[in-house]
Amino acid sequence: MEKVKEVIENLGLQYVEEGAQDIVTYDDVNAAQQAWCDALVKIGQIYSEGGDYRTFAEQVLTEAYNYDHGKVFFKPTLAFGERTFRNTKKGALSYFVGGDADYPEDAGFALKPWVSARYENTGGNRQGIQIYGSVAITMGNVYVTDKEGNEVKVDKTWVFRKGADGKLRIIVHKSALPFSPG
Repeated sequence: MEKVKEVIENLGLQYVEEGAQDIVTYDDVNAAQQAWCDALVKIGQIYSEGGDYRTFAEQVLTEAYNYDHGKVFFKPTLAFGERTFRNTKKGALSYFVGGDADYPEDAGFALKPWVSARYENTGGNRQGIQIYGSVAITMGNVYVTDKEGNEVKVDKTWVFRKGADGKLRIIVHKSALPFSPG
């Protein structure tokens, strides 16, 4: 059993025995998804009000993503070219708030600003979530609305991992605009 635990930890996962309190719950996952949506809106709100949106966005990345604890695979909705994938906190921050010379194509996705954001998991909030001990996978859509009332639908897949500190953080974030044939 010790060898199994070692392999699991080497993969960056947390070994969870059956019945342990560290198992992810549906409520944990739904709360994390809603917190992400709320944070996206809040970054834009702080930006619009002239506040320190960059510091808030850094805090969101620290709390919502696993960058400070291990690997994150992040493919943002509108990222492209050589810097499509944002596997560093610096790259993720640039995507959300822009202003980084290393990512000149980033205008700051969160700075639109979006006035509302909501998520829908495929098949409903429980059907669109798979839980494997300390890891949960979701797939579905996020809908973001700008101040003119225009709603944008984004295809989203998240993988969350509950860390040793008991917090659920994103380890994989893949998003894209839905395919439009023709």
